[in-house]
Amino acid sequence: MGTILGNGNILNQAGELIPVEILVEEGQIKAIGEAIAREGHEWVDCKGGMISAGLIDVHVHLREPGFEHKETIETGAKAAVKGGFTTISCMPNTRPSIDSVETVKYILDKAREAGMARVIPYGAITIRQLGKDLTDFAGLKEAGIFALTDDGVGVQSTGMMKTAMKAAAELGISIVAHCEDEDLLILGAALHDGVVAARHGLPGIPSESESIHVGRDILLAEQTGVHYHVCHISAKESVRLVRDGKRAGVNVTCEVTPHHLLLCDEDIPDSLDTNWKMNPPLRSREDRAALIAGLKDGTIDMIATDHAPHTAEEKANGINRAPFGIVGLETAFPLLYTHLVQTGELTLKTLVELLTIKPAAAFGLPYGRLEVGAPADLTVIDLETDKTIDPTTFASKGTNTPFTGWACKGWPILTLVDGKIVHQEG
Repeated sequence: MGTILGNGNILNQAGELIPVEILVEEGQIKAIGEAIAREGHEWVDCKGGMISAGLIDVHVHLREPGFEHKETIETGAKAAVKGGFTTISCMPNTRPSIDSVETVKYILDKAREAGMARVIPYGAITIRQLGKDLTDFAGLKEAGIFALTDDGVGVQSTGMMKTAMKAAAELGISIVAHCEDEDLLILGAALHDGVVAARHGLPGIPSESESIHVGRDILLAEQTGVHYHVCHISAKESVRLVRDGKRAGVNVTCEVTPHHLLLCDEDIPDSLDTNWKMNPPLRSREDRAALIAGLKDGTIDMIATDHAPHTAEEKANGINRAPFGIVGLETAFPLLYTHLVQTGELTLKTLVELLTIKPAAAFGLPYGRLEVGAPADLTVIDLETDKTIDPTTFASKGTNTPFTGWACKGWPILTLVDGKIVHQEG
């Protein structure tokens, strides 16, 4: 017995929504057609929504092990499927760090127990993310990591990064980087080094602290042949460097977050609400425009949330002491659809591709495809109903978002992973 998704629409090659039914059996998409015989199958009403391949997020923080008061693998996976994400990749800045085979297996076991989104962990580049000794790349790959990163801190040593890239290239593993040159940071800086920081007399985080590492790593990737991926790109200079790297034939990709696409530092309220504090920070209006342009011309390959839950108590510590980060899994698609697609900045087809086939292609994943024979990871999205973002309804433990009260359309209402319904509104 299979499942038929009926009364839904998919995007055709021209970007038009057309009515279809989709038959799912044994974890795969078995048929896509205008009308599929219902005999022997369960029929699920998609209520006129858009059926997409399941969304993919290559940058989330699930906090477990070590910081379960912020998030767990279970609550993060629930937040993911509520937001339409069927595959997520969790960062290694946990305690212990994801720098051992045992920790990789722990995360994969916990994700299977949760039975929600597919969770593929990153492995740390260096032991405890200290930048001194490489982890066992081969062992981590065999255990099932997604890629290698020391996200949360940039690899400061150029020599260490080159050594890591050479070793990763030999094993066919991607190197993913949080780009931040610590020599250019001022202790306690919380905002972009721009007009808002200056107005409040605060030290700022300069754009070059990111872009210098981006440029360095692109040159190293060219020398080593590794697939190199830039996390949460935020500065116009970084976009230019990635564009130049691609033109030179370097295997470089990058991601951008919804908050960097929709906000700039001038949007930060004078109260300096810490739900607007993230790393990299919200940068200038010009940087935001460069990110949009980078999406349109293909320089930026995908969108990722950098979902980073913290407790309300931690975020109440003021702009200088509160931790960096906001949550994003449950609000990403509605925000992007409402404030980029409906405003004409992006097409719906482009947005869906940036969240499905593009990340899958960059990292060689078998997901993100809406076609017969593909894994039945599917998301149904209501493009019509207006709802307001309300953190009290989140499945995530984290409620730290600057988007509270924003009215949006484009809410996921049904999510399937491997053909199993894991989230259904109502």
